[in-house]
Amino acid sequence: QVQLVESGGGLVEPGGSLRLSCAAASVSIFTINAMRWYRQAPGKQRELVAAVSSGGTTNYADSVKGRFTISRDNTKNTVYLQMNSLTPEDTAVYYCYVWFRGDIWGQGTQVTVSK
Repeated sequence: QVQLVESGGGLVEPGGSLRLSCAAASVSIFTINAMRWYRQAPGKQRELVAAVSSGGTTNYADSVKGRFTISRDNTKNTVYLQMNSLTPEDTAVYYCYVWFRGDIWGQGTQVTVSK
């Protein structure tokens, strides 16, 4: 069964940085096209943050453009989200997602931006 395991969340002050990782198990991400990061803040709907295709094409939500960078390392079966210049509005649970014979979600990792 395909599993996605996120890590790298935590508490950071405004203006700080974090790097999230999402490791895929039981599947090679060579076989997966789009890999995505979503987030869900308290009381809000889950939203797409960033996506990266197998060819390396990236897309970002307007709210994170210029601050976040998504990348994938197929040799490590891992996708990353580098988050810089974080603001309190970035506080949310961040989820990794792929479609592989169905929707596959990670368990989520909490990111809290606060003084």
